[in-house]
Order: sequence, then structure tokens, then C-alpha cells
Amino acid sequence: MYVPDNEKELHEYKMFMNEHSGMINLEKSPVENKEKFYKNANMNEPKNHLWKYNEDKILKDIQDYVTSTYGSHYCGNNQEYRNTQTIDLMAAKDLAAHFCQANILKYGSRYGDKDGRNKSDLMKVIHYAMLLLHFDGHYSRVNNGITEFN
Repeated sequence: MYVPDNEKELHEYKMFMNEHSGMINLEKSPVENKEKFYKNANMNEPKNHLWKYNEDKILKDIQDYVTSTYGSHYCGNNQEYRNTQTIDLMAAKDLAAHFCQANILKYGSRYGDKDGRNKSDLMKVIHYAMLLLHFDGHYSRVNNGITEFN
């Protein structure tokens, strides 16, 4: 693990809300164990202590769910098309945004009715909302780290 040794003094900051004033306060303190500090600064595990509704766990579950969809049975069977998903075909015909919006309504409206209050329907709503953000142009395929689109 890389730990720079040329820092004059390394500080960490803790953010907390003052219960009486409602103001956000920062508390500055020197880092005593630099190696532990850099180990805990891993950006792959968000640690936002202002989140109080398990958002960090929910984001991790969403990431796991979305990753799992890339090996699903909706992908092509032939080697040449094994990475082609139905959404890719919809995008080729400029139907993807409407497809995503319809699926958000579908899975959102059946939550609580089909199979009870199941987490899977909510994961699908979130995933289709993410895809809708992409297909409506809020995010681009350019420079997204995927060589398939270069």
C-alpha cells in the first residue's frame, strides 16, 4: 500500500450536524496512523457518515444487482452476440428510453402486489431508472471505460 512520507502533517476531517443549530460542523484532527488512514481511504467502499438510511448498503446492493444482469439469460447465445442484450436492440431502434420508462412503471406498480414487497422489483426500478438516465442523454457512452464502444 502506498503511503506518502513527505507530508508535513496529514489531517482528517469529520463532519457532523449540530443538533441545536442544524449547522454542519467540521472537526479537524491530525492523522496518527498514516497506513491505517490510507487503507481506510479506499474509494470502492463509500463511507459517508451523514447517510442514516443505509444508502451505502443500498448502493452496494444495486451495484451487485446491475453487475449480475450482464450474465443473464437475456444475452445472445452465439459467441458473436453473447454481450448483446435486449436493451441494445431497443437502443438500435431508438426505443430504449421508452422501454426503460415503461419498465419503471411496470415494476414500480407491481411492487407489493406480485410476490409481496420484494426487493427485486425495486432493484429493477432503480436499474431501469439508471438506464433511462443514460438513454435520455444525461450520461454518454464516450469515455466510459468500455472498449466495446471505441
